[in-house]
Amino acid sequence: MMEMKQGVPSARALSPFFTPVQAADFVKLSWRTLERMRQNGEGPAYRKHGRYIRYHIDDLEAWSNTHAMTKTDALPRS
Repeated sequence: MMEMKQGVPSARALSPFFTPVQAADFVKLSWRTLERMRQNGEGPAYRKHGRYIRYHIDDLEAWSNTHAMTKTDALPRS
């Protein structure tokens, strides 16, 4: 499991859904990178709540776990 920042457990208790900016901070990417990944059909799963894009914390963790590496020249494990 990912190491969590101080604010994340309390945020999860309130809502498991993150805005794109919060999600990017959680996975340590810029929000623009996350936006580009979403537009290209890459990156973590997201949901549309009306007109709003939201990322579920479980989807962010699952996506991160699929990108675990064992050595620098290896492909991500699936």
